[in-house]
Amino acid sequence: MSVTTAAPTLGTRRSVAAVMTALLAACFAFQLNASMLSPALALMEKQLDATTAEIGLTQTAFFTSAALFSLFLPRLGDMIGRRRLLAWMMALTGIGCVVSALAPNVTVLFVGRIIQGVAGPTVPLALIMLRVAVPDPKRYAVLLGVVTAINGGIAGVDALAGGYLAQHFGFRSIFWVMAVIAGLAVLAVRYLTDESRVDEPQPMDWRGVLLLVVAVGSVLTAFNEAGKVADAPWALIAALLAVGIVAFVAFWKSQDASAHPLVPTVYLRSRATWALLGTTVLTMTGVFAIMNGIIPALAQDEAVGAGIAADVAPLVTLTPYALAGLVMGPIAGKLAGTFGYRAVLRVGLIGTVAGLVLCLVTVTHPTGWLLLGVSVFVGITYAGIGNIMLNGLGIVLSPADNPGYLPGLNAGAFNLGAGLSFAVLFAVKTALDASGPTAGYSGAIIVGAVFLGLAFLMSLLIPKPAGDKA
Repeated sequence: MSVTTAAPTLGTRRSVAAVMTALLAACFAFQLNASMLSPALALMEKQLDATTAEIGLTQTAFFTSAALFSLFLPRLGDMIGRRRLLAWMMALTGIGCVVSALAPNVTVLFVGRIIQGVAGPTVPLALIMLRVAVPDPKRYAVLLGVVTAINGGIAGVDALAGGYLAQHFGFRSIFWVMAVIAGLAVLAVRYLTDESRVDEPQPMDWRGVLLLVVAVGSVLTAFNEAGKVADAPWALIAALLAVGIVAFVAFWKSQDASAHPLVPTVYLRSRATWALLGTTVLTMTGVFAIMNGIIPALAQDEAVGAGIAADVAPLVTLTPYALAGLVMGPIAGKLAGTFGYRAVLRVGLIGTVAGLVLCLVTVTHPTGWLLLGVSVFVGITYAGIGNIMLNGLGIVLSPADNPGYLPGLNAGAFNLGAGLSFAVLFAVKTALDASGPTAGYSGAIIVGAVFLGLAFLMSLLIPKPAGDKA
């Protein structure tokens, strides 16, 4: 399966520079919603008179909402027009930001964050629009690297800016900035991009959408609850997993019975679907909690870690990780255009495994400089290569008659892997902490490396996209 490109179906063809400007604006708007609040969570807890768990739940609500909207909005864009859909997504995201900025309590904040989650499929939708605007595969691969690199964090500046705004103007100022950026993104998408959609679009399978959302939503919620480890409600988790399995079976059967399925089962059976989604889930499970939880925790650990202050630790871990990915993204895209997406992905996966081996060294020698080096290295191999290639394969492996389904499912796979990563790797750390001061960190990193090894093996089953070199 491979997606074909065609000229926009409506309007005057815009320049690639104009399209890139608009798509980057939209990706900025989404990424700010995802990462800019991180330094302000403690302040939000205080100013809204809420508990840590309640504020954490609002974050979970955003990412879960983003994952669920990702499952079907790209497909809807194929039907009603991608420019129209992306502009409405940005507008609704802006409204959600305003709701959150005005929130008098955590309940209203929760609602606002759910509304903001409509921006979830921004990156896959932007990549489909870019594919239409840039038919040349090599040029597209480079620009894909630029767009997708934003999804790994805006070089850490987003989190730093969020901390500055929260400290000087309160957490509400962050939401107002987000709202302004979302508004600018609406204008950019509306006036700097062309409309495009598939030829002869079919009606939306809303029954299939409902069943798929229930299936994935139940599993995501179960993983989020499992992340509580000792305090996890295991009976509820088992029930959620059961609901997810039943809903997915019902979804599969509904697709066979539907005249206009959301995802024809012939596509679900294809290696282009299950091999890519499996690789994405395994990759995220192996690396996400390591770089976003374990390594930052080791940096701050005063007993066995580097003992770096909480406000400085991100400058040693998260910021260089994101910056390295941002710089490497366009380079990885250019390499994919020359050597093929699969070959570059496998290099990134092998490199990330090597990066986790280096992470093991930091457990016994937790110095700031070594943590910095590991963060940069994995930022290059995963954030700058693996993440870019997984997103790109979701586009180039999609069929011409349904180009939105695989990017949407792949976005869900990213979120599923992220939730599973925190649930599994933190459970491993907790279980091994009693064995020694460094056993928990080492165990989690080793298990992460095993998942990445499985991801590499799964990547060998991904079929060759049309025009790929290897």
